[in-house]
Amino acid sequence: MVKGRLWFFSLFLVLNLAATFSSLKFSRDDFPPDFIFGSGTSAYQVEGAAFQDGRTPSIWDTFVHAGLSHGATGDIACDQYHKYKEDVKLMVETGLEGYRFSISWSRLIPNGRGLVNPKGLTYYNNLINELINHGIQPHVSLFHGDTPQALEDEYEGWISRRIVVLYWSTINEGNIFAVGGYDNGIAPPHRCFPPFGNCPKGNSSTEPYIAGHHILLAHASAAKLYREKYQEKQHGFVGANVYAIWFVPLTNKTEDTIATQRALDFYLGWFVDALVFGDYPDIVKKRAGTRIPYFTEDEAKQVKGSFDFIGINHYSSMYIKNNHMKQKMDNRNFGADAAVDMIDITDDDPAPDQLPVLPWGLQQLLEYFKQVCRNPPIYIHENGQKTKRNTTLNDTGRVKYLKGYIGALLNAIRNGSNAKGYFSWSFLDVLELLYGWESGYGLYYVDLDDPDLKRYPKLSAHWYSGFLKGDDIHSDEVIGIQKNKTPVSSVRSIQ
Repeated sequence: MVKGRLWFFSLFLVLNLAATFSSLKFSRDDFPPDFIFGSGTSAYQVEGAAFQDGRTPSIWDTFVHAGLSHGATGDIACDQYHKYKEDVKLMVETGLEGYRFSISWSRLIPNGRGLVNPKGLTYYNNLINELINHGIQPHVSLFHGDTPQALEDEYEGWISRRIVVLYWSTINEGNIFAVGGYDNGIAPPHRCFPPFGNCPKGNSSTEPYIAGHHILLAHASAAKLYREKYQEKQHGFVGANVYAIWFVPLTNKTEDTIATQRALDFYLGWFVDALVFGDYPDIVKKRAGTRIPYFTEDEAKQVKGSFDFIGINHYSSMYIKNNHMKQKMDNRNFGADAAVDMIDITDDDPAPDQLPVLPWGLQQLLEYFKQVCRNPPIYIHENGQKTKRNTTLNDTGRVKYLKGYIGALLNAIRNGSNAKGYFSWSFLDVLELLYGWESGYGLYYVDLDDPDLKRYPKLSAHWYSGFLKGDDIHSDEVIGIQKNKTPVSSVRSIQ
């Protein structure tokens, strides 16, 4: 397996798939008829109503109210809890075929277990019905990093094995939730120890692996329940979601090529190998040793194949450089076990405060899933461009980004990728969990100074709408728009 992966990775270095997509011409009709295009948000980032109708605090409430998200909170956010009908109308005008959102555990089951909150259930039923009635397919994430604080207080959340049977959930970015929450502590529940982070408690050496293990078991348990009791009647699908950076070697040295495969094994294979093959990559088990739990034979059988699709959140690619010195640390964390340095890759036209536009990384990532991971059905659950808020609605950088990555996705499908759907991140300028309101990824700007939180379409909303409604996409399209109240449906999206 290891030699095969290294051969595959070396082949990439020879084939140079880093193609330029700026001249690609394509339309919605070039994608398979059953392929779905949409956009997404998550509960804490968009709903607001944090203290209404029975909702209790989650670990995100605790995190942001401690001032750890640039002073921003999701107390009101975009107030989609009260404005969901308005937002669904915007989705219809944009031409969305699907909407991905998450269910707030703290709103639906306020104590983390036990009785369902009827007002929370009514809200999600209403949202789902509103989407279906307007021909928009709901795609639901049942856990988006917002564990009820009551469970965190009671038994420390995901580092307790009791988390596995409490809630039927598939989990967003389980790999990064484990690292960010339990290794460097940059995300809730904010657990770590020096020198890897400054947190009130935690163990960066063991807890990421423990949390990750329990997340996989919880997902497998939920998938088993769904398949046994609901799938035959509902004909639905259950999947897992991972955060997926594409990595390329900094140099053509053998040590950097091996380190790049090791980075993929740690940051992607840690979860994907368990789901596809039933165990962790050998290098992860070797480096972590007794700090990583093992699957029993029954658990391995339950985890293996416990998905109908894999969702990936992909934003960018990075260079990898081997760093063997990290292996010599007395106390090692997840990152030290991987023993690599990640280095930013820039594009040909770098823009301040924006992500580099590297669509070839998505194509190579999907090729990797095809060649190494048995080509499972893939949904791109998140992909989008970051820009500073309160600047301009003329977000040409986001249009360039979407155009490039959707073009790369089409190339991957033509090369045999089993990709089934694409959801831009995000539909609205939501509260960004690590950046507060300083940055936005949305197709729609939300005016936080307006008591009604008015939504305004950006250039990217017009572009995406035009693409979804069948316009041919070329490399030289330009459009000028101003901040106004004109709905996206009443303006020509391409000039």
